[in-house]
Amino acid sequence: MDRTNAQAASAADPFAPLAADRDRLGRGSTAQRVADVLRDRIAEGTLPPGTRLSEEALGAALGVSRNTLREAFRLLAHGRLVVHEVNRGVRVRVLSRADVLDIFTVRRALELAGLRAAPEARPSQLSALAQAVAGGEAAARAGDWRAVSTADLRFHRALGGLAGSPRIDEYLSRVLAELRPALLALPRARWLNEPPPVRNRRLTDLLERGALHLAEAELESSLADSRQMLLDTMGKAAT
Repeated sequence: MDRTNAQAASAADPFAPLAADRDRLGRGSTAQRVADVLRDRIAEGTLPPGTRLSEEALGAALGVSRNTLREAFRLLAHGRLVVHEVNRGVRVRVLSRADVLDIFTVRRALELAGLRAAPEARPSQLSALAQAVAGGEAAARAGDWRAVSTADLRFHRALGGLAGSPRIDEYLSRVLAELRPALLALPRARWLNEPPPVRNRRLTDLLERGALHLAEAELESSLADSRQMLLDTMGKAAT
């Protein structure tokens, strides 16, 4: 099946591609492995916000029991990726304006902590930043805006990682995972003024020069702009 037909089939039945994930579950299939599969599919946009997660369809696609699926849903709900609605079942979570504001409040605190730790960061931590920037630039040249978004989130995760705190890494990964489906829904026009790789390159250059105050201002501006674009898009969708 070519890419166009595969995309059309996926749009018609978002659960069909999950059959290819069966081999990831192995013989000792667990709810955690099922949750990991669904988390990946939510993150990549195969299961977009608002999608109802049918136990029957998912069970058939993945070859697992309803009990396993329900435990996987519980794990995903703990990560704020799905919600259980009375009489409507389980759906991929749709972020509210309050969610977006809260997520960016958390992002600002965690990413600034990483940025301020940059002078003491290990070379491997700084290398992760550079690799994310390079990946974003390559994706932008190829016109692959989904990959641009992925690289941008990888960059910001690496930025928080400069703090060297496992808890910051964990919390930042969780809030970025919550945010990714909403970012994928942004119109392509989001990238036309100043794509994330441009800003991320500038921020990295400032860190390399030791201009921490300027780097902090750049990060604050970048987060504020991204937050506002999301809120603006949500506002237009509601009208």
